[in-house]
Amino acid sequence: CTSFYPFNGEYAMNLNITGHHLDVTPAIRAYIHTKMSRVVRHFDHVIDASAFLMVDRAKEKDLRQTAELTLHLKGKELFAQAHHEDLYHAMDAVIDKLDRQLLKHKEIIQDRHHDKNKVQSLSQ
Repeated sequence: CTSFYPFNGEYAMNLNITGHHLDVTPAIRAYIHTKMSRVVRHFDHVIDASAFLMVDRAKEKDLRQTAELTLHLKGKELFAQAHHEDLYHAMDAVIDKLDRQLLKHKEIIQDRHHDKNKVQSLSQ
């Protein structure tokens, strides 16, 4: 299921949610949308996102629910995966991981732009 969600009233992103051995309910869809708004608040240059939710037949019951999330940025793709016995906890964990990756990516971009401006001012 693909959805086009407006975030922060002005920015919109394509969000694709897929379930494997699992029905993606409106509650799950709304939960991911709410959590993704936090990610977009930190970095609004996300082109689209893909969420893959699945229930495994793992022997360890605490690792049955899996959430994978991929963010497509300009020139970069971020991926995170989390396992938990509860799907909502797995979604929280994967979004936390992606949020940390995105903040790190944002810092790297800002450092590059800052260094580029510093070099230009020194050369003049």
